[in-house]
Amino acid sequence: MTVEATVRPVAVAPDSGRASGVLMMLSSALSNQVGAATGSLAFPALGPAGVVAVRQWVAAVLLVGITRPPFRSFTRREWLPVLGLAAVYAVMNLTLYTAIDRIGLGLAVTLEFLGPLAIALTASRRKLDLLCALVAGAAVAVLMRPQPTTDYLGLALGLVAAACWAAYILLNRTLGTRLPSAQGAAAASTVSALVYLPVGLWIFLHHQPSLRYVAYAVAAGVLSSAVPFLVDLVALRRVPAGFFGLFMSANPLLAVLVGWVVLGQTLGLVEWLAIAAIVAANSASVLRGRFLE
Repeated sequence: MTVEATVRPVAVAPDSGRASGVLMMLSSALSNQVGAATGSLAFPALGPAGVVAVRQWVAAVLLVGITRPPFRSFTRREWLPVLGLAAVYAVMNLTLYTAIDRIGLGLAVTLEFLGPLAIALTASRRKLDLLCALVAGAAVAVLMRPQPTTDYLGLALGLVAAACWAAYILLNRTLGTRLPSAQGAAAASTVSALVYLPVGLWIFLHHQPSLRYVAYAVAAGVLSSAVPFLVDLVALRRVPAGFFGLFMSANPLLAVLVGWVVLGQTLGLVEWLAIAAIVAANSASVLRGRFLE
């Protein structure tokens, strides 16, 4: 998943600090994908829902500890987008992790990445963006083409996660105007964690997983939530926002590599080319008229 907070770029440091910013972004992206891969190791004992429950609990504890949102002072106008974002968290993480379980890390993350790509493309009417949309659409058609082993439910869940990520972006924009810093994201994580409390407790009581599987799920929460949140906040002080957005395009490719190294998941040449086309479409949409600011 992506950073679970609203991050606000500040003045960019001189070029001397951009190298460290790039390393931070790479570390954040790798941490995010390694966290997802590590969480999938707990699927045999906890299932995707159990892993998501633990991840939400960990994310809530860490984000609330960092931002300390004043829950009692929230108004109705602030609570509405918080509750909406909490619902998005709950659905996005569950559909993504279930998709990872069914179709693999690389393909699931690639489909989820269509969410921010769609937001970027619909915000413009440039011919280049239309071309990017056509390329991405063709690539998705290739990835979802009928095959004897095609898991249509897994593919559909990946697309649901993409829609949730698009909603996440839009809701975060709204929260950014109503609450300071990442308090809205922390509050939403807390609500989502409470929703998953009975789910997680039921799974733990009926499956009684070993400590090893619980540790995998906790690691997923730390690596995919806490680390990207903290590292990206610092990275955005060192690199332009446009470059940050462009670098996020590498996440599907990193997911494929991590899935291969950590989980032994492989893709064919056609799938590699389709994923590369989606990454290229997103990169072109970010670069349009900005040239990395």
